[in-house]
Amino acid sequence: MAVTIKDVAKQAGVSPATVSRVIADNPRISSKTKQKVREVMEELGYFPNFQARNLVAKKSQTLGIVMENSATLAFQNPFFPEVLRGISTRAHGSQYGLYLSTGATQEEIHREVVEMAQGKRVDGIILLYSKIGDPVMEYLGQCGLPYSVVGRPYKDPETISYVDNDNINNAKETVEYLISLGHQHIAFVGGATDFVVSLDRMEGYRQALDQHGIPFVEAYAVNQELMQGKEREAIRQLMALDVPPTAIVTHDDMVAYEVIGYLEDLQIRVPEDISIIGFNNHAISKHLKPPLSTVDISIYELGLHAAELVLEKITDESVPPKQVVVSSRLIERGSCRRL
Repeated sequence: MAVTIKDVAKQAGVSPATVSRVIADNPRISSKTKQKVREVMEELGYFPNFQARNLVAKKSQTLGIVMENSATLAFQNPFFPEVLRGISTRAHGSQYGLYLSTGATQEEIHREVVEMAQGKRVDGIILLYSKIGDPVMEYLGQCGLPYSVVGRPYKDPETISYVDNDNINNAKETVEYLISLGHQHIAFVGGATDFVVSLDRMEGYRQALDQHGIPFVEAYAVNQELMQGKEREAIRQLMALDVPPTAIVTHDDMVAYEVIGYLEDLQIRVPEDISIIGFNNHAISKHLKPPLSTVDISIYELGLHAAELVLEKITDESVPPKQVVVSSRLIERGSCRRL
C-alpha cells in the first residue's frame, strides 16, 4: 500500500498541512521541522506527487534558463556548466527542475521565452547574460513573470534583480597588476560590445590606463566586431604594430586560449615575449603551459545567487528587486612576467 502524506505527518508528529509546506520548502517552517519531516519521508519511502500538487497550486515547479547562444554553443564555454551547477544546487534545495532554452538565434530564443511565460511552463526565468537592447529582457520586464539576471542590466538596473561581479573594478585591477610588473603597452582583446560585461571590462581597462597616465591606443583595443571572424589576422596585425603590446588582457579565458594559439603560430612566446591574462578561471587554465593568470569570478556563486533571487520573487512577489555583487580574485600564474 502506498505511503500517504498522512502517514508521514503521523510518524513525524506534525499535521499533514505542515508536511505539505515542507515539501513546498515554505520559509515559515523551521529548518529543524523540515529536517525531521524529510527524514521521515525518506524512512517511509514517501515521494510527493508533484504533478498533482502543481496542478492544484497552478505551479510548474520549474525555472527557465535562458542562454545567450544555443545550448550546443553555450556548453562549449565552461562558464555555462559551472553557473548551471550553482543554479541546480539552489533549485534542487527547493525541489525545482530546470527548463533550458534551445533556440539557436535571438529570434528563436525570444519566441521560446514567450512560450515559456504564456504557456506557464516555468514559474520564473534566469537570464544568463545582459545585452544592450535585448528583446528577451524587455519582454521579461513587461510580462510579470519573476526573473533574475546574471550580469548588470544596461537599463534601470535598480529595478531588476541581478547578480554580477564588479567588472569595471576587476578589469582595472588586472591592468594595474600588469602595470606593477612594468608593462606600459597593454592591449585589450574583448568580446562583443553589445554585452554589458564587455563594456564594463573595457571601461575598467581605460580607467586604469588613465589613472596611471598611460595613453589609450586605439589599435590596442580589439573587440569581436573589429575581428569579424578574422581573429588570427587581428592578432597578427596587433603584434605587427610599430610598438607592439608587451601584455594582453583578454575578455575571458576562452579568448586567452585562442590568442595564445595565434601567438604560438607567430613564434611569440608567453610569457617570455608577451604576458597574457584572462577572466573566469576555468579549470583547464591552471594546466596550460604556462598556466594562465586569470581572475576568478566565482561562477558557481553567480548561479547560486541568481536562483535565490528568482525563487525569492516566486515565493513573494512583493519582495523588492535586489542586486548582489559576488567577489572576485586575481590568480597569479605563469603567463605574466615582470619586465
